[in-house]
Amino acid sequence: MSQQQPHARSSRRPLYRAPRLRAAAPAAALVMLPLVTACGGGDDATPAAAGGTATPSGSAAAGAGVVAPAKVEVIAGLTGCKVKIRTEADELREGVCHTKKGDYLITTFPEEKLKETWLESASVYGGKYLVGMRWVVSAKPEMLEPLRAKLGGTVRELRGIGPSANAS
Repeated sequence: MSQQQPHARSSRRPLYRAPRLRAAAPAAALVMLPLVTACGGGDDATPAAAGGTATPSGSAAAGAGVVAPAKVEVIAGLTGCKVKIRTEADELREGVCHTKKGDYLITTFPEEKLKETWLESASVYGGKYLVGMRWVVSAKPEMLEPLRAKLGGTVRELRGIGPSANAS
């Protein structure tokens, strides 16, 4: 019978941990992104899905069946902006548009479930967002309707945590 000797500890990180660590960094960025992109406070109304209310798309773009695809550059082009890509990750891409009327962020996702996870995280901060299939536009509330006319989608108001501005 052979007796097994205990293995000496290596100072090298085990190979099976490296993919988890690489995956954790973009995931952490996904969770922190709403902190950077949040726009304003919430309201008392909350939908079941993402912590906010949804305004149905009734714009000319949506009525004509126009809905922006999930590509930052294409969405930016539809809004008349030359986008600067700010975030490139497996979970999302984000670009910034600077215009005379204000700045806004375009965030796209490779899967719908990643968008919903992002919105769920953003609901902590509250605010209004223009939401389409695998994309979200973060802008001042007064910019969302004109952008919706060009892109389609739905305006969602997410409820933040903490006391409401309307509470007495």
